[in-house]
Amino acid sequence: MTAFSANLGFLWTELPLPDAIRAAKAAGFQAVECHWPYDTPPQEVAVALRETGLPMLGLNTVRGQPGENGLAALPQRQQEARDAIDQAIAYARAIGTPNVHVMAGFAEGADARATFVTNLRYASTQAAPHGITILIEPLNRYDAPGYFLQTSSQAAAILEDVARPNVKLMFDCYHLQIMEGDLTRHLTERLPIIGHIQIASVPDRSEPDCGEVNYPHIYAHLETLGYKTPLGAEYKPRTTTDAGLGWLSAC
Repeated sequence: MTAFSANLGFLWTELPLPDAIRAAKAAGFQAVECHWPYDTPPQEVAVALRETGLPMLGLNTVRGQPGENGLAALPQRQQEARDAIDQAIAYARAIGTPNVHVMAGFAEGADARATFVTNLRYASTQAAPHGITILIEPLNRYDAPGYFLQTSSQAAAILEDVARPNVKLMFDCYHLQIMEGDLTRHLTERLPIIGHIQIASVPDRSEPDCGEVNYPHIYAHLETLGYKTPLGAEYKPRTTTDAGLGWLSAC
């Protein structure tokens, strides 16, 4: 049976983060994840996680200044990028989170690539003693035009250059269906470098019960591949989170 993680960056956003964790437990999710939890003291999040028994699977590094979308691939911003990495790892340690998504930002070219690789190696070194995995995520060019990382093949090449076992791919089916399609084959081929998988409908990014991706097929395929980690439900509810949870009870 497929397990799911509620992405609290999009779900129950009207609630404080600790209460959103409790709501996810009540709804039947097996885990939670978030985007930027830094306005909430980690002690409060840790209490809610212990109370519910849910793991917090992942969180993101900060975006940077208004209008930015990450820092790690921005030349001349290395210290800010590393401060963001340190902040994310410290928060992850405080709440027992095993994954940190290092956001690349809006950039292009060889200098940006070299900067990203260098910062990922730094993140790997800082995270490894704590058993934390660093994730990188391709974002589609329509939702995030100009984002440095856009495809799984680009990510795979970067991971090969970084060459650290605790740096992996966040395979977001929504973004990669838009950019590449052929999800079944890509999941099979990329499985050794995948650290986390996320889902949402395509093209509207709502509940994963409509659109052009046959998610029951994806769930069955992942089961045959032996993938056990809860899938991240990172979608934008059509109305309210609670009103749209029929897909979860149907799984």
